[in-house]
Amino acid sequence: MSTPTEQTELAREWRLEINVAAADAEEPDWQLCPGVREFQPASEPNIEDSSDYDGEGWAGNEKTGQAWELSVTIRRKANKAVKVYNAVHEKIRLAHYAYGADNKIHLRYMNRLGLPEAYEGKAIPNWQPAGGEYTALGETEITFTGDGPLTPIDNPLAS
Repeated sequence: MSTPTEQTELAREWRLEINVAAADAEEPDWQLCPGVREFQPASEPNIEDSSDYDGEGWAGNEKTGQAWELSVTIRRKANKAVKVYNAVHEKIRLAHYAYGADNKIHLRYMNRLGLPEAYEGKAIPNWQPAGGEYTALGETEITFTGDGPLTPIDNPLAS
């Protein structure tokens, strides 16, 4: 019997989806965020020193909170014949300028090959077009700052 070969993960194995359904919709409408060039998730715990004399000189620590963020760079997509941008990109861009519930993006990201790693949460987007020289492609840097938990979920692409 042969041993399965392990392979190194690739950065491009992440897939980002945005819920484009109306805020009052009962079911989410998950749509691919196209044109992702860079993808950097981060989840930082807040750790406080809980040391006391009972630790016999050993430091104690306690996790008291957690924050998350997702940084992506996208290449904008547009249908220039009818003069519209990609609907997912527009949902993110318009949320950047909104307040309250309209400022939150419901997102999920997962391994695009169906491996178990997948997450879901709501976040506030910071939409920053990159600009550049006349030969550059149109890119936008987006930082999603988590609002509430980033929850591990079953990968919807798993078979």
